[in-house]
Amino acid sequence: MRIGVPAETAALETRVAATPETVKKLVAQGHAVLVQGGAGVASSATDDAYRAAGAEIVDAATAFGAELVLKVRAPSADELALMRPGATLVGMLNPFDADGLQRMAAVGLTAFALEAAPRTTRAQSMDVLSSQANIAGYKAVMLAANHYQRLFPMLMTAAGTIKAARVVVLGVGVAGLQAIATAKRLGAVIEASDVRPAVKEQVESLGAKFIDVPYETDEERECAQGVGGYARPMPQSWLDRQKAEVAKRVAQADVVISTALIPGRPAPTLVTEEMVQSMKPGSVIVDIAAGRGPVGPHGQPGGNCPLTVPDQVVTVHGVTIVGHTNLPAMVAADASALYARNVLEFLRLILTKEGALHINLEDEIVAACRVTHNGEVTRT
Repeated sequence: MRIGVPAETAALETRVAATPETVKKLVAQGHAVLVQGGAGVASSATDDAYRAAGAEIVDAATAFGAELVLKVRAPSADELALMRPGATLVGMLNPFDADGLQRMAAVGLTAFALEAAPRTTRAQSMDVLSSQANIAGYKAVMLAANHYQRLFPMLMTAAGTIKAARVVVLGVGVAGLQAIATAKRLGAVIEASDVRPAVKEQVESLGAKFIDVPYETDEERECAQGVGGYARPMPQSWLDRQKAEVAKRVAQADVVISTALIPGRPAPTLVTEEMVQSMKPGSVIVDIAAGRGPVGPHGQPGGNCPLTVPDQVVTVHGVTIVGHTNLPAMVAADASALYARNVLEFLRLILTKEGALHINLEDEIVAACRVTHNGEVTRT
């Protein structure tokens, strides 16, 4: 099988879909790996490293012309024009972008969007959302520490005592948990909130305080128990009280890191303009959902905060709001290493030991990830 690894051309994208580590394993399986020259430079993987791993360094047309193409982001119109009908494409292809899927189908690609993999134990090794969110949570804290003009840990010096920074993390998924762990290592005092009360134990295990909202009705207590290990949607009465409680903590915070994203839907508003106005001058908000929320007053999609401006750092009401839209790409070497391993694990499901393509739709992971085939969009 000829496997192409082109360079990413999307703005601010520095990751690569295969590293010398994974290329070496693919070559050992008998595949010919064609890496576009310079594809890994931004993630600290040189052409020489790829050659040493057994890859052939080629131009863009050759990489895109392979039978199997590995990408980080969905291909642009210009990139699609270089691909051959019937080729297979694997990457983070945004399965909720109907127009994008239609363009890939029109070219005749069999495309697999790795974000669509089911959240099951078997699929963990190829869970690109988790691997990249982990890095985003870490980098969000690093950015906050950079923009916050005080120290994170408490320091007792001859010149006086410096108080520890107060950090509030909103949304306790993979990114939120990593943000808590990283801020804790830096010495901050951390509080965290989530609409799922069931995550309280995870938050406390990392040394943070969960922003607890008491239950007032039997319905609220029942929903909090969850079903099959998952929390149920909480009643509006509880959500309103939670919002009021979070607003109090945000007003006291030095740093807010918001991480809430809902696949296929705009990011929810967690930090309103009124909350921003209540924060102390010099406070910092890092909005991991930047660019994926409703349109804000600046005319662009915000994030969990409507004042967030995509790919910009702005100061509003004395608060610094960090709106980088691709945090994993700011840690390109490790982000690429984890992503490339996710891709390699997925390829084991669609390539035989002899190196031939074999798409088994009886496999729930393969079936869930396939988004186009034979000129049609297969994702429903």
